[in-house]
Amino acid sequence: MKLLVTVFLVLSFCELRQAEDGKSSSSSSPLQDSPPVSEGAFSASSPQLSAEETYSAHMPEHLLCDACRAISFQMQQYLEKAESKWSLAKKPGALLSESEYVDALENSCSQSWENYGVKEVNGVKRFAGPGLKSQESMSVMMTGGPWPARLYMMCHSYLGESGEEQIYEEHRRRPGGLEEFLCYGAKKACTRFTHTKDRIKVKSLQSEL
Repeated sequence: MKLLVTVFLVLSFCELRQAEDGKSSSSSSPLQDSPPVSEGAFSASSPQLSAEETYSAHMPEHLLCDACRAISFQMQQYLEKAESKWSLAKKPGALLSESEYVDALENSCSQSWENYGVKEVNGVKRFAGPGLKSQESMSVMMTGGPWPARLYMMCHSYLGESGEEQIYEEHRRRPGGLEEFLCYGAKKACTRFTHTKDRIKVKSLQSEL
């Protein structure tokens, strides 16, 4: 009889220890049952470039307006820097000499353009960089690649089409007005881009009718 009571007590004690060990192990690792941390809340990826955007020697049409605005901003910055550099040696409001404004504009086009790139905003590729309105987006800006060479060529094409003298005259006539002079107006980059978007909208509406 005593032997049976002893065996019963031993088995009961073992079961009690196993139950306590199970509780302690579950309480000591609370992360086991917690849900995984969500990824992608602030994830971002580089824009996927088309064949034209990757290999063309020229600026794609849908990026011409942004590129023009970036170029006009840099021209303005370089001219203002040249004017401030000589302001102490000349009378207030004095004009730069021809060689001075030509050098300033040439330097603005010949820079590295490393601060500019392309990113995708709401499914649309846009240029980003100094002088361009920042887009609230977590997208990654893609710099380097073909963009510096395209900006270089496009900038020098403006010097060839309009001439340094006329660009500087516009700068002096309307401070901050180079963007409007270079990018807007008949057959200018931003006007062409707007008309292209309008044509796409019209074609889309016609296809729906």
